[in-house]
Amino acid sequence: MKKTSLILFLCMIVCLPAFAQTTVRPVGEPDAARVGIDTAQQHLKDVPVSKFEDASFWKVSMWEDQGFLISRRLVGVPAAKADLDAERLADEELIGIPEGSHVLGVRVDFNKRGINQFYVYPMRPLAIEGICKTLSVWVVGRNFKHVLKIMLSDYSGNYVELTFGKLNFTGWKKLTLAVPPSITQTDYHYTTRNGLKFLGFKIETDLEESFGRYYIYFDDLSAVTDLFLESNLDPDDMQDIW
Repeated sequence: MKKTSLILFLCMIVCLPAFAQTTVRPVGEPDAARVGIDTAQQHLKDVPVSKFEDASFWKVSMWEDQGFLISRRLVGVPAAKADLDAERLADEELIGIPEGSHVLGVRVDFNKRGINQFYVYPMRPLAIEGICKTLSVWVVGRNFKHVLKIMLSDYSGNYVELTFGKLNFTGWKKLTLAVPPSITQTDYHYTTRNGLKFLGFKIETDLEESFGRYYIYFDDLSAVTDLFLESNLDPDDMQDIW
């Protein structure tokens, strides 16, 4: 019995420092050892990149031996956008950005069956402020197996191509992709210049379905981006844009 009591006493002495070092944090208070990991400061915002209201601002191109392209501004709007993008649309209304009532339509007349590709791009690159996390666009794909990609330019001007996915769905659908962290969007030396530039869309056509005529429609390209640096700049900071 004495031997058992002695063993229990020694165990309590060994374990006592561990219990003494344990601290209780109030509920909701971050662990000081993990500050900067779990509590990184961000200011995420869903911002518009283009609403495709001006058809003359958009160009289309394709190899002439593959087919011909035309584009038009058409009246229309995705009905589900009012629900899925309600918060962003409300913010835009507060600052006077019109919702828009038109979409961009593109028609392709294929000359021959093959692995073709065509492009839809703005007259000049469109800047995306902040550190872009996701990109979204509303598309009518007409249930074809063609693949939609987005063309970007990173912080250093390097060409980047990301894939939204296949267009094998009917009606309007909001396609979203995550921007991988491997893409350079900032330089810690310069806090006044961040982000990506949108160069356009690339559509790779499926071999089995690249014949006849094809229609595709675009509306409301947007980005969820971190605007923490932009919203916390010193008002007297210099702009490195000269």
